Amino acid sequence: MRVIAGTAKGRALKAVPGTNTRPTTDKVKEAIFSMIGPYFDGGWALDLFAGTGGLGIEALSRGADRAVFVDLERMSIDVIKQNVQAAGLADRSEIYRNEAGRAIKALAKRGTPFRLVFLDPPYRMKEMDSLMTELAQSGLLEPDASIVIEHDGAHQYPEEIQAFHQLKHAQYGDTAVTIYEYVPDADLEASLEEL
Repeated sequence: MRVIAGTAKGRALKAVPGTNTRPTTDKVKEAIFSMIGPYFDGGWALDLFAGTGGLGIEALSRGADRAVFVDLERMSIDVIKQNVQAAGLADRSEIYRNEAGRAIKALAKRGTPFRLVFLDPPYRMKEMDSLMTELAQSGLLEPDASIVIEHDGAHQYPEEIQAFHQLKHAQYGDTAVTIYEYVPDADLEASLEEL
């Protein structure tokens, strides 16, 4: 695993020991960033099931201002700390050990919205649509924010989830990537246009 592009290009990233964490392969990571980027003009990124921190680190390397990494596993937190250090991005990173729902509540109190959100949970978790809704209701998303879900290829997420519109869906073996754009008040705008 390595950083693919940007200021930290080529830096090696450590994997979390054991089999509980499934890091995003370089091939899938490259595909994700060609779909949503490939480079960013600032903004904050949230890596909510961070694992190794690879997705958030890639976003920082490609121009995001700051990234918040959240994971529940202590080993993952240790690896993320080592990886942001190795990539030279520790000064633009915040790392928290927390459960996703509780992390959203804590982040909501700060009121800083994210332009980019990565949801790469263990594949048995299939309720990312409700987490996206929670992020929106908590005021944690910029208008037009991109939400990237990496999930089990056998699971399908709907094309529309309230104010989220699916932009892309791609399959890589057992892994699928579904990307949404957050368009707040889309329902309101649509109903106004009909008048």
